[in-house]
Amino acid sequence: MTDHYFTDEPAAPSRRRVIEFAVAGRSFRLLTDSGVFSAHRLDLGTSVLLRKASLPTTPGTYLDLGCGYGPIACVLASMAPGSTVYAVDTNSRARELTQQNANTLRIADQVVVAAPDEVPDDVRFDEIWSNPPIRIGKQALHALLEQWLSRLTPDGVAWLVVARNLGSDSLHEWLKEQGWDAQRWASQKGFRVLRVQPGKAAQ
Repeated sequence: MTDHYFTDEPAAPSRRRVIEFAVAGRSFRLLTDSGVFSAHRLDLGTSVLLRKASLPTTPGTYLDLGCGYGPIACVLASMAPGSTVYAVDTNSRARELTQQNANTLRIADQVVVAAPDEVPDDVRFDEIWSNPPIRIGKQALHALLEQWLSRLTPDGVAWLVVARNLGSDSLHEWLKEQGWDAQRWASQKGFRVLRVQPGKAAQ
């Protein structure tokens, strides 16, 4: 049976490789492996998110939700020295890769790799970044977003990327219905980047 990338303990045989990509003029070389999301290359959605959303440059507390092997977490920590970036994933192999990549890039002091239930309850985030796992189903996705978006600071912002053919516009409407200030920030290559902030009903 094939593992899903959101499997807690992937059973797929390890097949490690290195991928390369660039963000804002910086080059990154990260280790990936089978059994994690988009192991062969930086996936297109994440690429669009990192290109179109506003990357932070000042210290803060950030969350990479569904971090995979860590491309978003590594970019955030590199772009905003002094920040604390929580890299959260249910997949144990993904967490191990993220830790190794942070070590290689010498940003391990900024990156906190954790399973979802390992993040302290009192931590609040200035920014949340996510290419959310749409394929877990709408109900589970909504529960996931409700859980983590509620941990934004009052002035915090979440950046989400979703394929248009996988329901980006319906997700945008749902977020607004829940009281969030959700905007369609950018579109590229079939993906929509959503910018989400606490609205009056969510504060």
